[in-house]
Amino acid sequence: MSRSLDLPATEGVDALAQELAKIQDHGKRRIAFLGTRHVPVVDIHFIELIARSLADEGHDILTSGSQGVNAAVIRAVLDINPALLTVLLPQSLDKQIPEIKAQLERVMHLVEKSENDELPLPLASSLCNQEIITRCDQLICFAFHDSETLLNSCRCAEEMGKMVSLLFFD
Repeated sequence: MSRSLDLPATEGVDALAQELAKIQDHGKRRIAFLGTRHVPVVDIHFIELIARSLADEGHDILTSGSQGVNAAVIRAVLDINPALLTVLLPQSLDKQIPEIKAQLERVMHLVEKSENDELPLPLASSLCNQEIITRCDQLICFAFHDSETLLNSCRCAEEMGKMVSLLFFD
């Protein structure tokens, strides 16, 4: 007597195999960090530790410029190797707050988007996140459950086949 088996869809198996291959690949990757400006103080050290460890392994790190998660990543990678850091700003450097400008002046690979200066910051940030995602192999995102821009960016990265780690503060 023959029975039919409920086998998983092959595209799900293929996606899992691709993710496992990425995890096992010890080569240099382009890892993007995205996150909220509002970071609980106790989590800043954790974010810096992750970014520092990945930079210490020689991975290229991409992020945006701002307070919170991005500032923690920038600090950490600048301490290890500034050449590994690329920061894409959603708008021009002139639109950044003074404390962040001082930090960004130390960044070797800084991409400004002055053409977005007239856009509302949430829209400019969303466009910036999309560009960061297209440049990376892996995305690490720190967010709250109501961080719609970041959650949409994670969905987009998953649809593009990127490996995504989403960590919530709440």
